[in-house]
Amino acid sequence: MTVYECARDAAGVLVRAGFTPDEARQDASVLARHLLGWTMTTWAAGSRDVAPGDLAERLAAAVQRRATREPVAYITGVREFYGRDFSVTPAVLIPRPETEALVERALAELSAAPRPGAPVVVDVGTGSGCIAVTIALAHPGARVIATDVSAAALEVAKENARRLGAAVEFVETSLLPAVPAAFDIIVSNPPYVSAADRASLPPDVRHFEPEQALFAGEDGTAVIRGLAAASRERLRRGGSLLMEIGHGQSAAVRAIIESSGLAPDRIVPDLQGIPRVAVARQP
Repeated sequence: MTVYECARDAAGVLVRAGFTPDEARQDASVLARHLLGWTMTTWAAGSRDVAPGDLAERLAAAVQRRATREPVAYITGVREFYGRDFSVTPAVLIPRPETEALVERALAELSAAPRPGAPVVVDVGTGSGCIAVTIALAHPGARVIATDVSAAALEVAKENARRLGAAVEFVETSLLPAVPAAFDIIVSNPPYVSAADRASLPPDVRHFEPEQALFAGEDGTAVIRGLAAASRERLRRGGSLLMEIGHGQSAAVRAIIESSGLAPDRIVPDLQGIPRVAVARQP
């Protein structure tokens, strides 16, 4: 049996489990490449070769997990973000492409104007650490602090920082760390899904990703409210708060920012044109 035939049979299992043929082929090939340690280039060159003796068995086990809708990233333990591979476990939210817009905005803020001394950046709810690590690697002169309420999530983030060589400080806390510093930039991908929208989420998300990283009260803004209020107390004058927000939340988030005493700046769309990153400033 060739590698291609192993993946074809695995895709058939997923189709019978309710996946579309395109989804099934994609997921089966990703899982096969992961088990083989192959890149896309290797796959293109070698997928018609005879499969290693244990590939079919190992791929069948991985596909059985995927058939339950367990996310591919949790099966492989890896998700690419901003051109780098990050380790992920069920303790952390899986990094998503739209969050790259949040990182882009943070990097733009860091580059916009010189600051006396090293700028201090805090990533609230760091999860896998993908935001903090990416910022630290792009701006090694910045002091980057990452917080999370989950000790298990922080262990994943610490390992990603260590493996990728990023200088990040980690603090287990809710919202902002109690360090004696004012912050230049506070960045966060907070939980912003409303309890009412739980049933509408794909089963991959609803049943497998950590609830505390997804849901934030009846309207999805509970954490955003707390973060805006805390940021008003801790940002330097002219400092910025950057938050990823959900579809349809821009008006509510702007009102929250105004009521906190911060000044709304802009809402930056993601690549699909959806308002995605709320920017606020310390007056």
